[in-house]
Amino acid sequence: MDETERIATSPSSKGRETSEFLMRIVRTLSHSADFEQREKEKARIDKAYKQSDKKLGELVTAHYEDLTKVTQDFSRMSKCINDSRERITKIREDLSSCKTLLHCKRDELRRLWIEGVEHKAMVALLDQVELIKEVPVKLDNFIISKHYLHATDLLVNAVAKLEKPLAGIDALRDLKAELIARNEQLHETLIEELNKQIYAAVPDQSVSLKRSSSYRRGSNLTKQLSDPECKQTKPTELLKPPEMMDLNKEIKEDLNGNPEENPAHFIAVLVEALFVLRKIPDSAERNKKMKDPLGIKSKIEPELSAIVARTSQQVVDSYAQQGESLSSQNQPRFLLELLENVFHQFRNVARMHKIVLRNLQRIIVSGVPVRNELLYDMNDVWSKIQAVLELVLREYLDVQTSSRQRAPTSFDEPSTDINSYFSKKKPTKSKKISLFRFDASIHAMSTNSYVDDNMTFDTGNLFHVNLLSEVGLGKHQMEMCKPSVNNITAIFMPLEAFIKEVEDAVACQDGTSSLQSFVTEFIQNIFLGQVHATVSSSIAAATKGFDALRHVVDHKTQKDLGVTRPLLTSTVTVDRNIRKLQELMQSLPTYGDQFLNMICNILKEYRDTCNSAYRGIVQIESDEKRVISATWAKDEDISRFLRSLPSWRSLQMSERQDLSKKLCSEEEIRTLNSKEALILISNLSSEAIIPQQEIITDVTQMRTIANVHESLEWFAGRLRQFCELLSARSPNSMNSIELSTREYPPVSDKSLESLKMLVKDFQDLAEICLLLLHLEVRVHCFYFLLPVAKQSNYAGPIDDLDPDSNVLKLNKDLSAMEEMLVQSLQPQKFKYIFESLGFLVSSILMSSIQYLKKINENGIKKMCRNLFAIQQNLTNITMARETDLDHARQYYELLYMNPDDVLSLIVEKGPDYSYTEYVSLFQLYQKSHPHIKPANLDTLLHKLEEVMNKTQNGSST
Repeated sequence: MDETERIATSPSSKGRETSEFLMRIVRTLSHSADFEQREKEKARIDKAYKQSDKKLGELVTAHYEDLTKVTQDFSRMSKCINDSRERITKIREDLSSCKTLLHCKRDELRRLWIEGVEHKAMVALLDQVELIKEVPVKLDNFIISKHYLHATDLLVNAVAKLEKPLAGIDALRDLKAELIARNEQLHETLIEELNKQIYAAVPDQSVSLKRSSSYRRGSNLTKQLSDPECKQTKPTELLKPPEMMDLNKEIKEDLNGNPEENPAHFIAVLVEALFVLRKIPDSAERNKKMKDPLGIKSKIEPELSAIVARTSQQVVDSYAQQGESLSSQNQPRFLLELLENVFHQFRNVARMHKIVLRNLQRIIVSGVPVRNELLYDMNDVWSKIQAVLELVLREYLDVQTSSRQRAPTSFDEPSTDINSYFSKKKPTKSKKISLFRFDASIHAMSTNSYVDDNMTFDTGNLFHVNLLSEVGLGKHQMEMCKPSVNNITAIFMPLEAFIKEVEDAVACQDGTSSLQSFVTEFIQNIFLGQVHATVSSSIAAATKGFDALRHVVDHKTQKDLGVTRPLLTSTVTVDRNIRKLQELMQSLPTYGDQFLNMICNILKEYRDTCNSAYRGIVQIESDEKRVISATWAKDEDISRFLRSLPSWRSLQMSERQDLSKKLCSEEEIRTLNSKEALILISNLSSEAIIPQQEIITDVTQMRTIANVHESLEWFAGRLRQFCELLSARSPNSMNSIELSTREYPPVSDKSLESLKMLVKDFQDLAEICLLLLHLEVRVHCFYFLLPVAKQSNYAGPIDDLDPDSNVLKLNKDLSAMEEMLVQSLQPQKFKYIFESLGFLVSSILMSSIQYLKKINENGIKKMCRNLFAIQQNLTNITMARETDLDHARQYYELLYMNPDDVLSLIVEKGPDYSYTEYVSLFQLYQKSHPHIKPANLDTLLHKLEEVMNKTQNGSST
């Protein structure tokens, strides 16, 4: 398509002017070269025109209605425009006429305008007066609803207007004086409300004081904070640390909400209101004039004391409602509950003070010209908290009374000597007794009371005493529980945790807070000394005296301790005191080493006491020589051999092991018993008789030794468990022992090793006592049986057939020992004492055949009666037939036979006895029958040797 068609059909050409379109057509035709071409062009243009005209007709037909409407609208708009032009022309004429008229009355209009301005000013002033008159009512409404920021703004603005814009209105003087007074009242109200928010943010009623089966750790307070029914439940913003508060955030107050729903925001509003009132000092000079213009710092200590008093009263009332009397029960758990609740409230008080100080800092950061000096800081708050707690602790711990009874401070040293509590006291010189004294006179009593009051005044703090009397704290303290030094054991752990919080919050110069210093000084200078004195006096009362180790506990105490045999009263007393010290180690873990050293010192002294008592029993008068059994029990070789025997090893087996399992066969046991008997016989079967002073003749002393053994073994076992628990807490321990609920604190390795050595000493002494009893019974057998062969006549007349007197004495002695020991020793230990005693008796009597000078049939019968009497007695004691005595009786019955018959019996049945025993038998037979010549005896002995060799070779093959 050429340019002409493009122009004709182009949509953009439709909006152009017709003349421009025609000019283009003319230019296009004028450029044609010949007529024919112009005709063609003309024909083409005509054709295009017709097509356009046709299309236009079609469009007009299609849009006829729209076209008609457009035409009508255009006509109407054109008419409106013409009307507007006419009105504008008329307005111009009117304005020109008005201008001319106003120019003529200009002075009069100016006067009217000035009067109008004056009237407007007067109306505005009257409006302000009306608003000022409504200020007291609005102020009261704001204060009632606790919208203090609006009240402060309203009051400050009203006073400012009365002092400047409305200063000349005499009718407002009374209102001005009233608002100035209300200003001071509002200041006091704000301070009171601020203190209320600080000290009553967690109301006293929120502290649950109901009893429970165990000590609570603030769980009641936590439940109360999470209780939706609590009226003053802490919102989320309050739980946010004060350091996270936005210092640039503008403080606003919502008139439609409850201001106290958010205590943190409410405190910010109160501080902002105080700032609006200009009650925050803005210069150091004003600080000097107004020591505490906010009234917060001076009220910290009284308010904290009031919290303690109210909480104390609540504890008293809570338990009084349940019918309990706290004054009659010295239960420190009441004090613990009080302190836990007080700690919780003090933490919230500190948090509130931190919010207050943070808002004061916010005012300074905002750029307001306030001197960058806070009236107080958190160190002051924590200092007051520590002072109040120290005052409470002084009352409950009875510091003033206990400080007058201080014990030496060196008691907890490992080298401490407390022998004075156990050793015999030297006789003291009798003091002169005065005829009369004035101590009980009225004058003396009043003087002493005056001195005591002055001492209390000098050592105490008068401000604290007055403060207690004001809030009634002293009364409630006496109702809570009895003041005592021992109350520290129940409160030490939570108290130390709270002190740690205080030290973390306050940067102490020496790293120790004042409250920590007080607690440390109290424990080191008062509590530990009193514990030491109490424990020492208790142990001294149980161990002093000549018969201290003879007294045993009653059956009720035995049942409570779970033991079946009597224990020494002194041992149980020492154990109870040790248990108290162990509980103190758990209650006061910081001082674990001191208590452990105290335990070690007490154990050392009791060990020495037991050793002294043991020596007093086994030592012969004042000489260093001891009884035979004690000497042997101390001998390392004999003691090692006795401990290697199966009977001893069975005692050491644990209860978990199978006791029915035999450690050795009967043959091995018989061999070991024969070895024991040979050792005893080789040492005691000499020609000399055992002196009476070398045995224990008083069986009550043997009972004492048995009681010492049972007591020390029980005591050592309990101490061993204690050592295992301490070892499990040791930093270098690899044990995985299961600990109790309340763990022991870590202790020094030196103290722990010292304790283990003491446990070993007690165990060794207990084992020595048992070995001594084992040996003493056997020494008694030698003491009574050796004279049977050496001093008695066995070749007497026929009527002398009764058992030997020494045999009867032995039976009586064994029965007495059995009666004493069966009540003092456990069955397996009693069995150990009398087990294999028949073998020893038979060995003694068989070996004693060499001391018989002569024997006849009556003597043989007498010896057999001796053996039978002993056998019966031992059977009654051990409840088992002593076959070894049958063996000895059969040995003596061989004397009825001549040596040849004995040899034939050996050949026929084999030897039942050793070669030496047969030799002794043949020698006695030869002495008893003089017709047998010594040469014949040698022949018999030669035959005996040959028979023994043959039988031994035959048995070996």
